[in-house]
Amino acid sequence: MKFSLVTLGCDKNTVDSERYRAELVAHGAEATTALDEADVILVNTCGFIDAAKMESIDTLLESTRWKEAGTCRLVAAVGCMVERHEGELREALPEVDLFLGASEMDRLIPELAARGLLAGAPLRTHPGVRLFEGDLPHVRYLKVSEGCDHGCAFCAIPLMRGRHRSFSLDDVVREAQLLEVQGAREVNLIAQDLAHYGRDVRGGSGLPALLNALLRETDIPLFRLLYIYSAGLTPAMLELVAREPRIVRYLDIPMQHAADTVLARMRRPERKARQRERLRQIREAIPNVAIRTTVIVGFPGETESEFSELLEFLEEAQLERVGVFTYSPQEGTRAFQLADDVPDEVKRERYDRVSEVQRFVTLERYERRIGQTVRALVDHGRTASAPAQARTDAQADDVDGVTWLDANASPGELIEVRLDAVVDDFDFEATVVGPLENPGRPAVMVHRRASLPILSTAGAYGR
Repeated sequence: MKFSLVTLGCDKNTVDSERYRAELVAHGAEATTALDEADVILVNTCGFIDAAKMESIDTLLESTRWKEAGTCRLVAAVGCMVERHEGELREALPEVDLFLGASEMDRLIPELAARGLLAGAPLRTHPGVRLFEGDLPHVRYLKVSEGCDHGCAFCAIPLMRGRHRSFSLDDVVREAQLLEVQGAREVNLIAQDLAHYGRDVRGGSGLPALLNALLRETDIPLFRLLYIYSAGLTPAMLELVAREPRIVRYLDIPMQHAADTVLARMRRPERKARQRERLRQIREAIPNVAIRTTVIVGFPGETESEFSELLEFLEEAQLERVGVFTYSPQEGTRAFQLADDVPDEVKRERYDRVSEVQRFVTLERYERRIGQTVRALVDHGRTASAPAQARTDAQADDVDGVTWLDANASPGELIEVRLDAVVDDFDFEATVVGPLENPGRPAVMVHRRASLPILSTAGAYGR
């Protein structure tokens, strides 16, 4: 059986898809990226916001056309959107053959086998085994927990992913070791809130302990922290990031708004004064740190005055990057009960205004870095049509722009570059200074014998 797996949504879905792909291959299936060659097409859906839902539905409809052409025998919808809306999807998409929510993926292999699409005895693989199928094998994502305990009024993630549960420290370390064996050079730690890691386990270890274990038990050069609430950035955590060069000086801190009245309606844990103070503490503790956030415009009841507070705060805060979303009501959330009273055209206009303000802020922040010599990770070598491409510590994969190089370099190589110019507001042009290997590691290293179990049914991944 040949299968294609289409992944939509966030990096957490990417991690899940890599596990699904590994499980299918372990049971004798063959992966293909060509939809016209696949016997089975699986779409890992996203149900976060309305736009993501529409993309999931459109992708499923497109996939069913390969059944009509006679090349595909089964189309499966899996993941978050199915977890929340299976009934509606079954009714609206009778062409789709199989629906499995994120919590039901243990049924995938039995369901395919029952339909005669998989043959042979099942194999058991360690839950950390993941098969990568993308463009950058040296950039990987490591999910340290599942679910969320925050009660944000607008967010349906707890309804799709459940309450927060941490994966065991040993399992996370073993998975990181496996990613290292597969060639990972930058590992992005992901969760709904990294700061909650370990809080749900009696006597469990927190995020600093996990980071220290990853640093001690792997030689992965770069660890990047994605999506961490500022409350979890304790003095010990800030000191660790400031001290350890293998932890990238980059923090993705969701704030969502700056007007206290909107933050209260959103049921967010902090207010503007606290956000301002936390930014000061972070920058004081970690020189040259890059900070990214996300904001929502058009939340129910958002007035022009409240929106102006957000703009003023972004100009004051001077964050490196800001992702902007327009609010869309999600059934089952607290905000769904509120009147969606900001017209779509106003939401779009406010989206554009935030984007424009932040464009100038980012340009100003990046221009301050011109002339600096910094670390960069090469993502693409030079081609006939484009120069080599890298990312500095201030640029996370896929969301923060790139750095164009004046010389060729190999993907996965760590180099030092001198930043020469900002181009297209979000990108750098840079001169390659030289190679950079093993940042922060001692000159004489103690040999480690990493234990990498492959066959096991154990694991705390709670899929």
